[in-house]
Amino acid sequence: MGNYRTKMARSGCVEVSVNTGKRSMNNPDKEHPHSNIKKARRAEVNYLPNLPRGENQCSLEEMRIQIAHEVEKNDRNLQLIQKLMEMTFALRRQEIVQENPLVKDFLQKWPALRIESQVCAEFHRITNVNLRNQFYAELDLHTPRLVALYRQKTTRTGKISEALRDILKIYDLQQVQDVNIKRTVALRALPVYLREEDPHFFKTWNMEESDEPDITGTPVALVTVVNESTESPVHFSPASTAIVVEDDLVISSIPTFADAFALLFGLMYALHLDYPKKLSHTFTFIQKILMGLDDGKPLKPCILSLKNDLLLKQ
Repeated sequence: MGNYRTKMARSGCVEVSVNTGKRSMNNPDKEHPHSNIKKARRAEVNYLPNLPRGENQCSLEEMRIQIAHEVEKNDRNLQLIQKLMEMTFALRRQEIVQENPLVKDFLQKWPALRIESQVCAEFHRITNVNLRNQFYAELDLHTPRLVALYRQKTTRTGKISEALRDILKIYDLQQVQDVNIKRTVALRALPVYLREEDPHFFKTWNMEESDEPDITGTPVALVTVVNESTESPVHFSPASTAIVVEDDLVISSIPTFADAFALLFGLMYALHLDYPKKLSHTFTFIQKILMGLDDGKPLKPCILSLKNDLLLKQ
């Protein structure tokens, strides 16, 4: 197998050659090949593809500049952007995986990834999975059972049960419980149920109190935009929702909370981001249970228990 990988690397397969090289007597200062192995971590199918046949770095860079100019226009040609983004996919993956640039710098070079449709398209290029279709199909399938498990948990004592009671109390007060509200309660209560808490991830921006949201020192966050002052842990009818990555407002004016959560998950793959440490179980559940992207690693006990509970008949 080692000989096979050596031949693959010498033939120009980037996904293999990126992990080659070793220290020797002639080059003792070179890092060990296992010091920083770059491999697919979350079931990525097209993790590090080769450049398209007949194209090189220079030709793809010209396409990148053309994409940036097209995005700046008021009347964007979305079909042209889609075609050019498809052609330059390998160039983006090599840059994001091998160079690990800052998100703000990377998005400045590739502004099309601030467009919702391109986030979904990029996720499909990496995983061969339709982001929105898969996410909503599985979420809607499991939402009734998830809400039932949340209610069952509220009958107990403790901080987790109390937090779930607060969320479900506001949910029950909603006059119309449409699909978006049901998705919101399922996603917002999920990290609470998994005993995870990150006050910097779920943020609220009251536009009446400030002109800009407080996102300083925020690695990753979902910002709920409201027009009224309230201490509610969840908002079922916000003005909009925004995504923040590394203190940068990546995508704003997202209509629903579920849309924002799905797009953020897509950006995790498109920008090669680590899951938030305090919400690792939540995103792993979304990856493996909702999206079906199994990386072969065993599930943590809390996620496995929730998966088994979802499979039980109500």
